[in-house]
Amino acid sequence: MRPYRMGVSGPSGGGVPYNVSIPMPMPLNPLQIDRDISRAWSLPASFYTDAGVFAVEKDKIFARAWQVAGHRDQVASPGDFFTLELQGEPLLLVRGAAGQLHGFYNVCRHRAGPAAEGCGSRKLFRCSYHGWTYGLDGTLISAPEFENVQEFDRSHFALKPVRVEEWSNLVFVNLDPDAAPLAEALRELPKQAERFGFGGMKLFERRVYDMKCNWKTYVDNYLEGYHLPSVHPGLNRELDYNAYTVEPYARHVRQFSPIRGAQAGDTTPRRYQETKEDLTTDYFWIFPNWMLNCYPDNVSLNIVVPLEPERSLAIFEWYLPKADLGSAAAKAAVEFSDQIQIEDAGICETVQKNLHSRSYQRGRFSVKQEKGVHAFHRMYAEIMQP
Repeated sequence: MRPYRMGVSGPSGGGVPYNVSIPMPMPLNPLQIDRDISRAWSLPASFYTDAGVFAVEKDKIFARAWQVAGHRDQVASPGDFFTLELQGEPLLLVRGAAGQLHGFYNVCRHRAGPAAEGCGSRKLFRCSYHGWTYGLDGTLISAPEFENVQEFDRSHFALKPVRVEEWSNLVFVNLDPDAAPLAEALRELPKQAERFGFGGMKLFERRVYDMKCNWKTYVDNYLEGYHLPSVHPGLNRELDYNAYTVEPYARHVRQFSPIRGAQAGDTTPRRYQETKEDLTTDYFWIFPNWMLNCYPDNVSLNIVVPLEPERSLAIFEWYLPKADLGSAAAKAAVEFSDQIQIEDAGICETVQKNLHSRSYQRGRFSVKQEKGVHAFHRMYAEIMQP
């Protein structure tokens, strides 16, 4: 509510002015997110439920953004490859003979069979449908029984490439051939995250959570610590809520908090016993749908995969220093994060149901606590404008 001062007659009729609150008008344009957070409205509820909006997102956002496709250990040596599906597209990623990383659509150029299946190491790829073979660089090597086909030029039938790049120990794909380089999407992130040593860590465990909520419902929840005291009591004991800080950037948001450490009179054991000036927990969200959760002893990667307008997967991968793999501390880190994820999924699914209520259209932002959500909605609205 925005206070507006106007002179009116009070109950005594004395004409004494007093404050009357006039509601901030709701924007007519559903994608109008005011630059000023104190005046802004959030995205409308329909954007979290509508199948038409979801279809536009797939084209305008997910087909044009850098997406985490895997980790470097999957393609560590020449010939190493793996296949995946991203936004409905079958893909093949492989380390070339000279060490360069290649990305292709995993679609044979003959009759659309699979050029490769699964993962492993190969010197060439052979389609399991009709036996066409391809080199690690995607070139067509052999097309059996094609000797008498006129005007058939093998060089025109190489596997179709897809943009692929690496950062730290992650592999990224972008379906847009004209997309800006990955570095332009990451911007300040590599410098901000380097002190956690993520690049030298190894994958310890992977878990997938199937959630009945829109992908944006989950991202909204991730981008604020406002709900820590009520939804995450265990995490809230570890962090200093009063010092929780949110920093929006051009294409990502950093949230961080000092670790409180053990306190006098504690009756519940703390995960982190000590506290130091530089001992923080940092959470990085990178547009549109992946996150790094950086703790003093581990880093978890979190990817939200949109499946349907009201169904998403949250993929968690935990990374630790090689010396800590399999340790009790590693298992404790996973269980600690797992509990937080269960709590987040629960509140997100409840919110998703409530977004259908006739009582709700769109909301407002806490100036102090929801800078990250506001930044996300502005990024989203900018891309989704017709």
